[in-house]
Amino acid sequence: MKVGSLKTEEIRHRLKNGGLRLSLAGFELVVHSSLPDIADGISRLYSEYPLGKEDGFTDFHIKLNSPSPLRRWFRPQVNFTLDDYTPFKPLPLGQAFAMFEWGLNWVIANHCHQFAIVHSAVVEKNGKGIIFPGTPGSGKSTLCAALICRGWRLLSDEMALISLNTKQIHPFPRPIGLKNVSIDIIREFGNNLLFGKTIHDTAKGDVAHLCPPAPSVAAARVSATPFAVVFPRFQQGATLELLPVTKGKTMLQLAENCFNYPVLGIDGFNCLADIADHTLGRSLSYSRLPEAIAALDGLVEDKL
Repeated sequence: MKVGSLKTEEIRHRLKNGGLRLSLAGFELVVHSSLPDIADGISRLYSEYPLGKEDGFTDFHIKLNSPSPLRRWFRPQVNFTLDDYTPFKPLPLGQAFAMFEWGLNWVIANHCHQFAIVHSAVVEKNGKGIIFPGTPGSGKSTLCAALICRGWRLLSDEMALISLNTKQIHPFPRPIGLKNVSIDIIREFGNNLLFGKTIHDTAKGDVAHLCPPAPSVAAARVSATPFAVVFPRFQQGATLELLPVTKGKTMLQLAENCFNYPVLGIDGFNCLADIADHTLGRSLSYSRLPEAIAALDGLVEDKL
């Protein structure tokens, strides 16, 4: 069964009474919450995801609730808890769903060390996976969202999970977090897109989450072969440039953006060195999304 087979009222009931079981690309979660925004966000943006088995193994127990009864009424807040550990300070209650998304990223990045976990967006076309490492403001999530609007498969907009054993990319498709002007850019760029509500005044500004395409969720157990590592940079008025990057610089940038590189040691080094050695390294400067997409289409179609 999928999440979409449940009415929102049933999702709320499960969240409050024993937890809602979710199966996300091989990770089994139980989510507990009494907050309406969590139920509404999961109902709207996770409808294509499978429900976990009621008697199945659980990787992570996650809770999102007010830190105290008083906080339900006076300057209401929300806490994120993993197995009774609270890693973050509370946020305003209106940011509950964003905290769920950010907290889930933290859970995977800090506990799934069978992967080298690179802060990046990841997409795939023609069997070729492209990793977009990037610092905040580089435009990676906007570019990622635009690509899936044009038929690319979403693997993740936040992290590349690269298997230490196979060097394949493990998909983790989830709602794409867009910020500020990017929200309206993608609303106008795509057709029939489903967004969650816009969350205002976060540490990142305004945030809205774009529902991932159903085919990407359905293919969440299908790994992808790394083909290219592309370092995007959006710059207003810039002329499109897709330029080669050396393997050494590609390796250094992958390591710099790898969340768990210090934990993995030599295994992490060998994994990322292998990726750098067997993929194309490119820098992409752009100001127009259609031009950037055309360039990336050409890259995977061996026209560049």
